[in-house]
Amino acid sequence: MEIPSLFHIFAVSKNKDMTSHKCPSMEEFKQILKTHSLKATPQRLAVHEVMTDLGHASADMVTEAIAEKGTTKVTVASVYNILTQLAMLGIYDHRLSSNNKMYFDVNTFDHMHLYDKENHIYKDVLDEELITMIKTHLSRKRFRGYKVEDIDIQLIARPTRRKHTV
Repeated sequence: MEIPSLFHIFAVSKNKDMTSHKCPSMEEFKQILKTHSLKATPQRLAVHEVMTDLGHASADMVTEAIAEKGTTKVTVASVYNILTQLAMLGIYDHRLSSNNKMYFDVNTFDHMHLYDKENHIYKDVLDEELITMIKTHLSRKRFRGYKVEDIDIQLIARPTRRKHTV
């Protein structure tokens, strides 16, 4: 089994399966909240609006973006609680960075991340072929006393001098 080159890893997949759980629109978000018996408060709506723009963000980043818009008053603690609640409901994903900050991700479909360890930025890496290869390979493996529930792939990188986009 040949592992694709790094260039291939950064290629964006056109397959619809990889994007079947994209960030919900504002109307979809309101419906999801209602399904979970949660109110569409101005704070929750502001958090979702900013997360839709940012894609990956910490509570600090979301709070700052909401403050810049000036439409809703929130604290970092309330934003963190909202983001955590949405992650626990499966609306967002979350991950801990190397600088010990929790980052939230609006995309819940199978994908990998490139983590810029100097700037503490996450970027989505879409490669359905590689994810399928890894899942297939691991499905044949047994880990005594454990059942693998999920696979979370994170590439840790440092920026080169040239600016690259993923």
